[in-house]
Amino acid sequence: MQSVKIQTVRDTRQAFYDKLAPHALTPLWEVLKGLVAREPTSKAMAHTWDYATLRPLLLESGGLLTAEEAERRVLVLENPGLKGLSRITSSIYAGVQLILPGETAPAHRHVASALRFVLESDGGFTAVAGERTAMRRGDFIITPNWGWHDHGNVGKTPAIWVDGLDLPIVNLFETGFSDHWGEKHQPIGKAEGDSIARFGSGMVPLNATSPFGATSPIFNYTYDKSRAALMAVAEAGTPDPHDAVSLRYANPIDGGWAMPTIAAWLTHVPEGFETKSIRSTDGQTLVVAEGTIEIDIGERTFKLTENDIVCVPAWAPRRMRASKSAILFGFSDRSAQEKLALWREQRQ
Repeated sequence: MQSVKIQTVRDTRQAFYDKLAPHALTPLWEVLKGLVAREPTSKAMAHTWDYATLRPLLLESGGLLTAEEAERRVLVLENPGLKGLSRITSSIYAGVQLILPGETAPAHRHVASALRFVLESDGGFTAVAGERTAMRRGDFIITPNWGWHDHGNVGKTPAIWVDGLDLPIVNLFETGFSDHWGEKHQPIGKAEGDSIARFGSGMVPLNATSPFGATSPIFNYTYDKSRAALMAVAEAGTPDPHDAVSLRYANPIDGGWAMPTIAAWLTHVPEGFETKSIRSTDGQTLVVAEGTIEIDIGERTFKLTENDIVCVPAWAPRRMRASKSAILFGFSDRSAQEKLALWREQRQ
């Protein structure tokens, strides 16, 4: 009798739900648990991309089509938990781009902000808003929102770098625009190093504002200077138990993150040092610039060496050990989360 009563209630409710559907209505109580989580549960998976495997495939793509044909010759770092979405984490796109000697990736622009972390280059360059800069290993280069940019390679070896873009964030808000210059290169109207001279020496022009809005006016944070600062800090004190020795790339105008939607930083883990477990709401992408390191992500352990890349999903516990003194470049959506008062971390 009780089972009949329960079935009758179910049928009555379902009949009501069927009335709602034609009116584009749905009962909140049926979907509430899926909308309001008790804690983050990322669909992204912890995953590594071994550079020794990735690089030959990237070079092979260079024989299939030119940079101009592809517009951007990139192998997308697609997270196995986010298949078909062209994302490395839930909110960030990442890929590895190749420019062969003599090639040009034509000038274009888009609303999405982009970063480049250079893995190989002896003659690669990028131009942003009328200024060209050489690309050297370890450089952190920014393409600001709606900024014209093109890339080329006047060297004798391939130029290869990691791309990180906020495309999923832009597309979530349905605010994407893009445009093409119409020629290979944009006109260069500024001397190389102009932005560094104006904003990168610890001084800025009076009444300074960034020509790139909320993005840093420095678009190439060179590795030699960044590494020197990181190692000087390392020599001056004890590593943080959770963050080791970490410095973030800063906007000289306001001291905030260099990019409004993508946070970027460098971390040094001294040889033999092991961090304590920490987790945060930003899914992170880490690139090994130097050394050898083991990273525990949840219940899995990954061993990485130079140029290897790893995804740390949001709210996944992480811990690092360096068997050889290591430097990592990291990026995530932390800067966007902080602006929205969403970012949180938990240290153990």
